[in-house]
Amino acid sequence: MNTAPEHFDVLIIGAGLSGIDAAHHLQKLCPGKSYVILEQRERIGGTWDLFRYPGIRSDSDMLTMGYSFRPWTLPRIISPGKDIREYIAATARDEGIDRHIRFRHQIKRASWSSQDARWTVEAIRQSSSAGDGGDDLKEEPVTLTCNFLFSCAGYYRYSAGYLPEFPNTGRFKGRMIHPQAWPEDLDYAGKCVLLIGSGATAVTLLPAMAKNAAHVTMLQRSPTYVISLPERDAVADFLRRIMPAMWAYRLSRWKNIGFVTFIYQLSQRFPNFMKKRLLNKVREHLGTDFDVDTHFTPRYRPWEQRMCLVPDADMFEAIKSGRAEVVTDHIETFTEEGVLLKSGKQLEADIIVTATGLAMQLCGGIELAVDGQHIDPGTALAYKGVMMSGVPNLASVFGYINASWTLKADLICTYVCRLLNFMDRRGVRQVTPKPNGESATAPFVENFSSGYIQRALASWPKQGMKKPWRVYQNYFRDIIALKWSPVDDNALEFSNPPVTEPERNAVEQLAASN
Repeated sequence: MNTAPEHFDVLIIGAGLSGIDAAHHLQKLCPGKSYVILEQRERIGGTWDLFRYPGIRSDSDMLTMGYSFRPWTLPRIISPGKDIREYIAATARDEGIDRHIRFRHQIKRASWSSQDARWTVEAIRQSSSAGDGGDDLKEEPVTLTCNFLFSCAGYYRYSAGYLPEFPNTGRFKGRMIHPQAWPEDLDYAGKCVLLIGSGATAVTLLPAMAKNAAHVTMLQRSPTYVISLPERDAVADFLRRIMPAMWAYRLSRWKNIGFVTFIYQLSQRFPNFMKKRLLNKVREHLGTDFDVDTHFTPRYRPWEQRMCLVPDADMFEAIKSGRAEVVTDHIETFTEEGVLLKSGKQLEADIIVTATGLAMQLCGGIELAVDGQHIDPGTALAYKGVMMSGVPNLASVFGYINASWTLKADLICTYVCRLLNFMDRRGVRQVTPKPNGESATAPFVENFSSGYIQRALASWPKQGMKKPWRVYQNYFRDIIALKWSPVDDNALEFSNPPVTEPERNAVEQLAASN
């Protein structure tokens, strides 16, 4: 006997920062909606559970990266990863969201039926095998259906990070690891460590590993802008002492939103001025004898890539102490002892850490189909940065590249709830963004040269010429677009499934009997 798949009003993909955010908004703004969260891992936290490397911390201040509805009350605003994961888990626990999460569910595909106005979601559920201590996992297929699919799965592939094809890596006799798969048994105390990379992960690892390693070398092809900020926010600390926690949090949050927006806009309008200011700060930390021009002067303008944030100048302090150094060069080949650079210099290492970035992935990498037709997101247009043209009842979260992820996530979650409530009031079950002659004119993310972005843009939705087909990297513009603008616009098609012949006959018979 075949049983119908379990059905929900909303299915959320991912139990990380965005997924718990989405569940909170659904419970508050759409209390009548049933929902479930499918999480491929075994714990809450997403990024903050996946990454376990030394020093893992936020790359934005937690006053803006925290939820709008739950204050961040810990003193450190550039916070360790374990504190962020606990903040997410506590939110889920306190609001009863954790009861809606199904762990070890990896979604493989989702298929939309216009006839039924619902998604059919196929997943693989992992569970412990009985009889052998439970260490082995068995897999079984699971099928669910939902009216609306909400992807909060982040923007990168969880299974493996990005690793360039370095020449002759097999020759290296030491241990080579990627930060995304950090081994619990790695002992680097007293050893020479070579970090390959110059992004947020590398600048986090350098001071953390330098505390115990014999020496840490960060090898980069080209420099990144590195900015030091206090680990604690003096204004937030003061406000917490004189007013309720939520008031203090909101004021501190808006202060930091305004500051980050101001710095970004200043960088766009006066890039040379900002570049000079940033580099002068680095010189203040490292001294006049350090070669800042070679190792900390990027070839690009400020905010053409995300800036690296370090708390209390910890990276600079590690370099000044002699426990760490930065080398700017290109790899010629790996050797038995380390790497040989194109300059002829040999870097010896016991451990090589390839902090070479992420592999971007949309909607957790699931296969999408609409009425039997495969969906290629790279050919779609992005509607308000939330939905895709031609794909009904699907939204996804992609945060800011120039500010905290959660700022955009909060707005998107609010918008999705507004959309669902609007559909209920109108008595419609389907909403589909329609371009109406609009064509692709720009990639999903513009004027951003980071490698992980550039490698993936072809497979992501595109932007059009005008709103609502533009993706803004501006919190204030998005407040208007997602929170205050009317839901109903000319780019959204609202509809119901077509009435079948048996349904029409049944309605006619009922009318005739009356």
